[in-house]
Amino acid sequence: MDDAKALQFIEEVTENADKVQQTTLAGILSQNGEIEYLKCFNLDGATDREAFKSKIPVVTYEDILPTNSRWRSLPDPLRSTHLRFNNQVLMNFAFPLLKFVLSSILFCFNSSGTSGGEGKLIPATKQDQDVRGLQISLARAILNRHMTGLDEGKSLHFMFVKPERRTQGGLVVRSTITRFLKIEIKNLPDDAMKTASSPYEAVCCEDIFQSMYTQMLCGLYERERIIRVGTIFASGLLRAIRFLQLNWKELIHDIRTGSLDPRVDDQAIRGCMDRVLRPEPELADMLARECEKDKWEGIITRIWPNAKFIDTIVTGSMSQYIPTVDYYSGGLPVICAMYVSSECAVGINFDPFCNPSEVSYTFMPQAAYMEFLPLDPEFSEPVDLVNVEIGKEYELVATTYTGLYRYRVGDIFRVTGFHNTAPQFRFLTRRNVLLSIDSDKTDESTLQGAVARAYKVLDESKTVVVDYTSYADTTTIPGHYVIFWELLLKDPDGWPSGEVVEQCCLAMEEAMDAVYRRCRVGDKSIGPLEIRIVERGSFEELMDYAVEKRSATFSQYKTPKCVKLKPMVDLLNSRVVSAHFSPALPHWAAEERL
Repeated sequence: MDDAKALQFIEEVTENADKVQQTTLAGILSQNGEIEYLKCFNLDGATDREAFKSKIPVVTYEDILPTNSRWRSLPDPLRSTHLRFNNQVLMNFAFPLLKFVLSSILFCFNSSGTSGGEGKLIPATKQDQDVRGLQISLARAILNRHMTGLDEGKSLHFMFVKPERRTQGGLVVRSTITRFLKIEIKNLPDDAMKTASSPYEAVCCEDIFQSMYTQMLCGLYERERIIRVGTIFASGLLRAIRFLQLNWKELIHDIRTGSLDPRVDDQAIRGCMDRVLRPEPELADMLARECEKDKWEGIITRIWPNAKFIDTIVTGSMSQYIPTVDYYSGGLPVICAMYVSSECAVGINFDPFCNPSEVSYTFMPQAAYMEFLPLDPEFSEPVDLVNVEIGKEYELVATTYTGLYRYRVGDIFRVTGFHNTAPQFRFLTRRNVLLSIDSDKTDESTLQGAVARAYKVLDESKTVVVDYTSYADTTTIPGHYVIFWELLLKDPDGWPSGEVVEQCCLAMEEAMDAVYRRCRVGDKSIGPLEIRIVERGSFEELMDYAVEKRSATFSQYKTPKCVKLKPMVDLLNSRVVSAHFSPALPHWAAEERL
């Protein structure tokens, strides 16, 4: 679809958003009308919105997990078996169990992680892939409308795949980006990668170091032609800058000599790099002068002088990285083009060059059937897409081509306006998430369990924790979790040693979920957890601040388990008496490496 047709399509579907929503729902239900899940609730082939909403319940991933676990593990065809939904036996049946939720399936997405911690497995269908492809075309048309010449230069977009696996039933499980990089790109025209500075072989290398090194090296060679720099998430961009800080001498040596560092031993990469490597001593000298400077402010524009913008996600939990991205980029515009999750790709940013803290997404009504659960406790029923109200906050409830029906995605949005009859939303956060650095999403129960595990390490030191709170420190690269502890000594001589507190840090990391530990061990996108011990009375001062400055009620005040306001973080930091880091990596089992 060319840009003109894409822009016309956007206007057509947003002008009739409610009608398009009803058509989208009818299409999903018609396609999957014979599947057992819908029959469980006596939908009886109905495709109208009223029947659907009256009979199909709103569910979470945990609600349908027993079903998902069953169809993931069994082969096809299947013998007669029991299925459970919300722990209730629904039926016996003897046919391919995939038909329980879908009429067809290609593979499974493995999400980055849920607010509960573990990555979700989401079925994928051809229709879903078509929707995602269309959303990319629409977002590209919007971007081209705001800036010309984007196809004339190169894009340095750091992209990485993750290892795939198969379920016991034989279904391939892969992340969304891995699917795109390994499968979709191969099906694109030969010149589809012409604007990318990163070789396909480097992008598809599962060794993160070799992939990053090669992509960075190629980006440095192409410095004059790079017109945009990016990663999927802002945290990944900062990791790339940190990688350059640690490896610039080796990279410049390769540019000076036209050689490739022996640590890059992937044969596919070495083969493709024969076409790239060449001695360029003048380029090496220029890069060395920039990298040798103590301050790296504006390093992106100093190395890539023709870069027009940063292409990365800085909404939701990634908004904490906006100041740091601005520091390294020299104030380049930051573009968040689309809202995409493993469950669905439904939002497009119609104003890509807006302030990154003000990004709103227009939800495209043909992408999925969408309802919105108000966060206001007085309202318990979801409302339709066109009936949301400006200024109010909602959780997305999606019915998709991937076999999800009235599914709570867990993403929280605030309505900011409308484009025609389609609402525009600002992504705020994930449901129940306290801490997040990268793709990790730690909720209060997980944090409390980790702290309780650390308490056991303290038992022998005659010390108790009076109170605690936390925050995500993104001033370091990579960012890391900080836990503030106020201690009470049972014995004047019972102050825990530094080694004991370090073991408390490690114990907390061991108690974190699989996504956190993957980020720590596999992706290395999170640094060691830190415990900062504060002076006695610090949490009383925190309460005083909340009562005096934030209008909190003294009788109902509870210590927040995560502090995000700078004055509160500064208050606690000003009272730190010692800081301790986890001394080792937490355990990360092979079976968790999805």
